[in-house]
Amino acid sequence: MRYRVLIEQDEDSQFVAECPALPGCISQGQSREEALANIKDAIAGYLESLRKHGDPIPLPITEEIVEVGP
Repeated sequence: MRYRVLIEQDEDSQFVAECPALPGCISQGQSREEALANIKDAIAGYLESLRKHGDPIPLPITEEIVEVGP
């Protein structure tokens, strides 16, 4: 499955990664690459926990890019 991940740099220069489809699934790293690797692990653990408890797996979020303006 593919999940959209948002990565932002915080005021302490840490990179924070969040998966909007999985509430509370957040990780961080010293670099974008580290934050991305860490959120992949966090997503895998989140989905494993859902399966273990018999909870439904949220569908991935799909998105379109819309260009506006001249």
